[in-house]
Amino acid sequence: MQYKNAKEVLPPSLLKEMQEYIQGDLIYIPKANEKRMGWGEASGSKALITKRNKEILQLYTNGKSFEELGQQFHLSIDSIRKIIYKMR
Repeated sequence: MQYKNAKEVLPPSLLKEMQEYIQGDLIYIPKANEKRMGWGEASGSKALITKRNKEILQLYTNGKSFEELGQQFHLSIDSIRKIIYKMR
């Protein structure tokens, strides 16, 4: 993260207003909600888990038991059950 001098990026009126609340300290301004990425979108984790969960549902539909799926995917039976019920 890079720090920027408020004098260089804010209009004078906004800078003066901010100085009423904070002076000489660092402040973090988060991104707007519509610009933020959801969990796992940048790293690809979300897509991998979605793919895994679809595979779990398909294998369950083809006859694999909760226990077999738990062992195959290294998940608890409760986790497998939740995935299947959620994906239906």
